[in-house]
Amino acid sequence: MKFRLRQMEVFRSVMLTGTISGAAKMLFISQPAVSRLISQTEESLGYKLFSRVKGKLVPTPEGEALYAEVEGFYQHAQRVDDFASDLLHGPAGVLNISSSPCLSYSVMPEAITRFTRRYPGIQVNYHTTMLNSMAQEILSNKVDLAVSVLPLEHINLEVQPFRSGRMVCVIPDLHPLAPKQKISLGDLAQYELISHHPSIQFGKLVRTAFETAGLDFNSRIHIHQTEVACSLVRAGMGVAIVDEFTVANGAWVGLQVRPLEQDILLKPSIARSVFDRQGTHAEKFIDILLSGYP
Repeated sequence: MKFRLRQMEVFRSVMLTGTISGAAKMLFISQPAVSRLISQTEESLGYKLFSRVKGKLVPTPEGEALYAEVEGFYQHAQRVDDFASDLLHGPAGVLNISSSPCLSYSVMPEAITRFTRRYPGIQVNYHTTMLNSMAQEILSNKVDLAVSVLPLEHINLEVQPFRSGRMVCVIPDLHPLAPKQKISLGDLAQYELISHHPSIQFGKLVRTAFETAGLDFNSRIHIHQTEVACSLVRAGMGVAIVDEFTVANGAWVGLQVRPLEQDILLKPSIARSVFDRQGTHAEKFIDILLSGYP
């Protein structure tokens, strides 16, 4: 057998992490051990799996083709392992997940409900967290996966968008803009705007949209939580641009929700560590999310 299981494991780890050091951390072995196994694998196979370009490991065409087969093999092996375990114990255990706060109003409750009905033996621990804390939570294994309202960017995260969304406008019931079916940024520029803090991604998105439209951004009140913006609008403080998920299903009495003429797009995504073992309860929850939002 030219390509042994241990060699497959080490090769896969280098492909996932992109470095010898990353693979060593993932497998809890030394860097020299990883280098040695890769060299032995290349020697036994008779071709190079990686080239060094400016100090970085770049897969060769043969390495890329081999990885596709190895990854398929690992996914199948993990499904068999999970199936064998479920035959004895049934699907049991714990799933730790987090999400952006705005997704806790409709997207996550619906998914968690479907998940627990399908897998009644699995305990779910769920909390919300801000975007800037998600990567650390995932990579420190505090959660098995996180669902973010915008895609996270991190070299050691696998990020998968699963639906789309938009920012919308919220106004009081009797506001002068209430008769309009769609509201433009130009309309909103005439009123006091309650906005997310400029350090928050929502705040950056809205400010950029106004700048792109050539409009002044008139905001005197900055907030960090979207529900606070909705409360202020309902109290008559002004108007706000918020994500559509927080105001879904008519949850806010006394507010009118209107689409914007200029799209400010959102892309809710599933994020998990590239070091994670595939085929776990996280995979089951991802299947639930994807099945709900084709």
